[in-house]
Amino acid sequence: MADHMAVPSDLLDKVKRLHFVGIGGSGMCPMAELLHHGGYALTGSDRNESDTLQRVRDMGIPVFTDHRAENIGQAEAVVYTAACRDDNPELLAAREKGIPTMERAVMLGMLARRFPQAIGVSGTHGKTTTTAMLTQILMECGMDPSAIIGGKLPLIGGNSRAGKSGTMVCEACEYVDSFLQLTPAVSVILNIDADHLDYFKTLDNIVRSFHQFASQTTRLLVVNGDDPKAMESVRGLDKETVTFGLGEQNDYYPAEMNEEPSACEDFTLLHKGKPLGRIELSVPGRHNMLNAVAAAACAHSLGAEPAALCRALHNFSGVHRRFEVLGKFGGVTVADDFAHHPTELTATLSSAMRMGYRQVWAIFQPHTYSRTYTLLEDFAKALAIPDHLIMTEILAVREENVYGIQTADLAAKVPGSVWFEGFEEVADYAMAHAQPGDLLLTLGGGDVYKCANRIVEKYKEKAGN
Repeated sequence: MADHMAVPSDLLDKVKRLHFVGIGGSGMCPMAELLHHGGYALTGSDRNESDTLQRVRDMGIPVFTDHRAENIGQAEAVVYTAACRDDNPELLAAREKGIPTMERAVMLGMLARRFPQAIGVSGTHGKTTTTAMLTQILMECGMDPSAIIGGKLPLIGGNSRAGKSGTMVCEACEYVDSFLQLTPAVSVILNIDADHLDYFKTLDNIVRSFHQFASQTTRLLVVNGDDPKAMESVRGLDKETVTFGLGEQNDYYPAEMNEEPSACEDFTLLHKGKPLGRIELSVPGRHNMLNAVAAAACAHSLGAEPAALCRALHNFSGVHRRFEVLGKFGGVTVADDFAHHPTELTATLSSAMRMGYRQVWAIFQPHTYSRTYTLLEDFAKALAIPDHLIMTEILAVREENVYGIQTADLAAKVPGSVWFEGFEEVADYAMAHAQPGDLLLTLGGGDVYKCANRIVEKYKEKAGN
């Protein structure tokens, strides 16, 4: 959606009253919180009731539950979510009045520029967990950061924090080149993988965008030295760069890893061959060890004290929808995870299979037709990892099914898998087959968490009878 007038880069110095269209969104609410704490007068609108919307109300920000022209009131600028339609009455009213309007990513860029030490965490996978880990480290090391995280961090009881220092941590999302609105002092590049091909078309285009993002970084690049595409994205840039990864060629890497088949990794963190301390993670998976090394590399480069850094990573208990255990019912564990790309599914399911459950039941909701169609073989490989696979219909999100792809096409490639149209049937099937000692794990980037919640409800109803 094109904005009808250029937004001045110093807008936040000139205005005090802002209206947010879709204020309850996971990317909008944290910005609203930071601006509210910064003394701006905010209003917002959102049709979808959610925990984040309630959090906005609890801050004392007026919220309208429908979209009407008069909602913008005395606003001097209007911020909208990427999901907002061009014919939204609030946007139309703002443009008629000549009030500047901007997409969420533009406002994030403006907001981040108000912090001399803005840190952008980018990468195809692991952004939310690494941003949350880094926030926890900086908090426990007394650096008092502000933060905008894509999931809830238990330590702060939400996905945003207004600190008093000049440091801010935020996710830098590559989709539709949103992260090119940022000019951070420090950028973390976790990995580069083929995703969002509906927009980027090719992996080379993704690398090109990351190169542009890295070139806009003003002070320090923290890059996965094991990832050839990540390294390619920073090639030729005259920037201070530190690398992290599993290999000893990196500036930061783990050693003396516990070889026991356990859910959570523990290891010694090395910097240029010298040990900084022992880290015992409380979140499962080899992928989370890499996220932890990335967060540690960034924090240590900014002066975080090693002992406090190691302690903070041990204290980190995860993020909402990242292998979030919802409960144990009659010996069956129910958990939910955001994994929706084959690389993420492989990491999460491989971890789950090492946790000692009797059997692992994956409940997967495919996310977008384009991703399912383009990566069909990779999905089939990843989804063959668990003992059992149950699937739902493909969640369309913003797409038409021009590919003629169905869940049945994926099911045909994973022997023994089953799929259903609705969450209720999925829940009934899973509960009829799961036995004590099993794990029921919902996976997907859409609303499959509702299926997990339904399973929990049904188990509770059953126990009450």
